[in-house]
Amino acid sequence: MTGDSRRERGNRSQQGKLQDFDLSLLHIYGILRVMAEARAVVADLTTLDRTALEALIVAQQSVLSVQQEKLLSRENEIEHLKLVIARLRRMMFGTKSEKVMRDIEQLELRLEELETRESERTWTRPTSTTPTNKPTRRPLPEHLPREVHTHLPAETACRECGGELRKLGEDVSEMLEYIPASFKVIRHVRPKLSCSKCDVIVEALAPSRPIERGLAGPGLLAHVLVSKYADHCPLYRQSEIYARTGVELDRSTLSDWVGASSQLLAPLVDTVRKHVLAASKLHADDTPVPVLAPGMGKTKTARLWTYVRDDRPAGDTTAPAVWFAYSEDRKGEHPKQHLSSFSGILQADGYAGFHHLYEGGRIQEAECWAHVRRKFYDIHMANGSAIAAEAIERIGLLYDIEREIRGKPADVRLEVRQARARSLIDDLHRWFNKTLAGLSRKSDTAVAIRYALSRWRALTRYLDDGSIEMDNSAAERALRTVALGRKNFLFAGSDAGGQRAACLYSLLGTAKLNGLDPELYLRHVLERIADHPVNRVHELLPWNLAALPGHLR
Repeated sequence: MTGDSRRERGNRSQQGKLQDFDLSLLHIYGILRVMAEARAVVADLTTLDRTALEALIVAQQSVLSVQQEKLLSRENEIEHLKLVIARLRRMMFGTKSEKVMRDIEQLELRLEELETRESERTWTRPTSTTPTNKPTRRPLPEHLPREVHTHLPAETACRECGGELRKLGEDVSEMLEYIPASFKVIRHVRPKLSCSKCDVIVEALAPSRPIERGLAGPGLLAHVLVSKYADHCPLYRQSEIYARTGVELDRSTLSDWVGASSQLLAPLVDTVRKHVLAASKLHADDTPVPVLAPGMGKTKTARLWTYVRDDRPAGDTTAPAVWFAYSEDRKGEHPKQHLSSFSGILQADGYAGFHHLYEGGRIQEAECWAHVRRKFYDIHMANGSAIAAEAIERIGLLYDIEREIRGKPADVRLEVRQARARSLIDDLHRWFNKTLAGLSRKSDTAVAIRYALSRWRALTRYLDDGSIEMDNSAAERALRTVALGRKNFLFAGSDAGGQRAACLYSLLGTAKLNGLDPELYLRHVLERIADHPVNRVHELLPWNLAALPGHLR
């Protein structure tokens, strides 16, 4: 920096200090002037008549009212900022429950270290006279394959008398072993046979492959897909893992397999979509997905929408399923298009893009009590609000009833809700209105109460229909795997990548809802789908395969 530059910066600094000093003098002067005017007003009060005094009092009350309003506004702003800061801190550092889990994990690690150290110090090979003090072991799972090793004595005759040895019984013990994941090459050999009397050549047809002329077998494809979309391991990391076993699979090759597999599975996903939209009640939600914008070197924010059909909590035996859809933005036209053939109850949050769906009555809105409770929870965690704590407690009583009737038939749930939950809801509504009257309109607690009251009809619709849930947790659970994947992937590579993700999330999520192992399910499907008739694709749906013997679980 040159000398002129340093002098110029010093001059600016000095000018700033002088300006601050001038402002301070003006502030002091203003205070003195107000005090002088106040003394003058007090001195002049004795000369005013009754009417003038009343007018002065009214004017002063007006001024005090304005000042009080400003003070309340500042207090509300302070409380709001505290709430925002607390919420951001939880986003950054995790909730208290998450902190407790981390503490437990640390204690478990410490316990593991102490037990390992103790084992190193005291371990001896057990003998028949040495007490082991080991905890009771659970039996090893029956479904695991058994490899039997029989150990015969070295003697072939009695060492005492030379007599013949006969079997008296046997001691059996089991040891659990792990076989590392490995590759193998399946070589298909098709001998050519020729007729000894003519020129006819006979050869078996080539077995079909999931991907025509593709290198990957169904098991490998299933593993790549599940690793990426269920275990959240990006393809470049999978490539590195495979390289450690001596198998070089470029990321681009894996990408080709993922794209081809999603195309192969598309008819099955479409069948899942039709099954989901045929329901009379759906859970819906969406989540942001960063996507690379082509040619910009930046990411744009797209959305993944989820629609869940799951009526098991109401005692229904219809197979549960989830369908994901991708869109480049969050415009309301997307759920409108997704649900163009749906009619019934839509359980969702208060997103404005859903509101136009409820016009005309074809779709009825059922709001989520978990969102209401979450707002009061944030307030209570930020400032320990007694009002928020009471709201949480009152809503908790409603959830207690729901836990008791989960899995019961819809008519039973309806009867219990009418008998027990209706009065609690009415009391909560009165309490909300009474509490709101004593709060500043701008306070966060008032905002949370108005959020609930403005959605009251949609929030209480579950009281009149035993098939409706109290909240939208089914959709939020379906989106958790997307959130974990987003944390690892950072962004999707393109809009086509987002559509592929929606395809695979739909199948993997539906397989999980039906109690299947996603990888075993995909392997089973990929072994067959290339040759499977399209008009019988429903046979490969997770709930139809779930009825088969338990090899897919």
